[in-house]
This record gives sequence, structure tokens and C-alpha cells, in this order.
Amino acid sequence: MRRTARLVTGTVLAVGAVGLVGPPAYGDGGGLEVSPSAVVPGGEVTVSTAACRDGGAAGDASAVGAGELTLAPGTDGEDASGVFRVPPSAQPGTYEIVATCGGGGRRVSGDLVVTLTAPHEQVHPRGSVKTGVGGALGDGDPVQTVAGVGALAVAAAGGTWLLHRRARGDGI
Repeated sequence: MRRTARLVTGTVLAVGAVGLVGPPAYGDGGGLEVSPSAVVPGGEVTVSTAACRDGGAAGDASAVGAGELTLAPGTDGEDASGVFRVPPSAQPGTYEIVATCGGGGRRVSGDLVVTLTAPHEQVHPRGSVKTGVGGALGDGDPVQTVAGVGALAVAAAGGTWLLHRRARGDGI
């Protein structure tokens, strides 16, 4: 029994020690923010981070083909930020954008998604549907409309006459 208690106690202490030395479970806002997070080739992207407020950072967007960029610290202690343009030849996919802080060498990263269509761009259909019905809403030729109405009237009258004869027992 004592042996099991010591084993459990040792395990709990070891896990606790790892928890004290390991990274925190929550972030300090020090990641790299990519805005917009999804862009089409040729679009402009802004990256910013609160982790490099003091000395700025050297950014690397070469994964998407944009090369290196500089993140300059803002005035009054604002986040360090920089801008780059995604090359028109960029292929769709998810790319990691990285920045290394100048004061301390801390490395932060964020993801950029390259798509072929602009995000939140709603496409509305244009034109008409070819159903074969034609000018039911006034788009057709008036002569054809009169001919169609006449044909329907003749069919209705003929059908009525045949049903009437059948009901009387005269046959067809």
C-alpha cells in the first residue's frame, strides 16, 4: 500500500514540476495576427504582434513567396506591424508567416490562407434559365402569344365537347 502511495505521489510531483517549467496553458497575446486571414493572390496582408512592441521584428513571408518584411513598433506602445503583398503566382493553400522579435529573438507565427475566390464574396446568378417555356412574362412575340392562346382555347372546347358526348352516351 505504501509503495502505491509513493508511486502516485511521485507521479503527481513530477507532473506538477513539468507544469511549472512548461509553457503556460494560455497565451499572452504574443502570436502573429494576420489580417485578412484569407486572401486571393495579389492581395495585401497586414501582420501585427504584441510580442515585439519594444524593438520591432523581422518578418518572413517567403513561404507564400512574398519574401521578407519589417514589422515596425507603433507609437505609444502599439503592436509592431508590417504589410506585404501576396504574389499573383501564389497557389491556394495555408502558409505560415513568421516574425522574429528584434529585442530578444522571440519567434511568433500565424497562418495565411490563399484562396482563388475572395472570402465572403457572394456570387449572384445572372441571365435567364433556358427552360423552353419562352415569353410567359411579356418577352415573346405577340403573334405567337395569340396563336398559343387560340390553340389552348380550341383544345379546351374540343375536350369539353368530347366529354359531353361521352356523358350522353353518343360515343366518340
